[in-house]
Amino acid sequence: MTIQEFNEILDFAVAREREAVEFYRDLQTQAKFAAQKELLKELELMELGHIKVIENIRKQGVQDSQIPKVQNLKISEYLSVDADQLDLSYQNILIKAMKREEASQKLYQEMSRRFADGEIATLFRKLAADEAGHKLIFERLYDEWISAGN
Repeated sequence: MTIQEFNEILDFAVAREREAVEFYRDLQTQAKFAAQKELLKELELMELGHIKVIENIRKQGVQDSQIPKVQNLKISEYLSVDADQLDLSYQNILIKAMKREEASQKLYQEMSRRFADGEIATLFRKLAADEAGHKLIFERLYDEWISAGN
């Protein structure tokens, strides 16, 4: 893999994260309650953090040993809703976030399988694991919320 190819892949990943930042910013303008806006701001900041992680990969690279194994509660996979059609209740914000992270994870997993180059595949496995970790955060929040009787 050339440095140019590596950077193009990272540019692609950064662009996806910037889309997510804009997604949460847009939702903030639609939210009606301060608590919703605060949660959406936290999600926006999390996505900005993803960009920093990717930029660190650009500088330092990534090794298989840096790819964490992430638990999957599979809550997102069992929810058969069109997240784009949901209102902005707390539960639905979590569903939207879970579904978005799930989609990103699946994209990166597919990309890791499509590239024969070991470095590129490792990079996409790392990005998929990061997205899985983010999805797990939202799944746990959702599980806690449902368990509390909501």
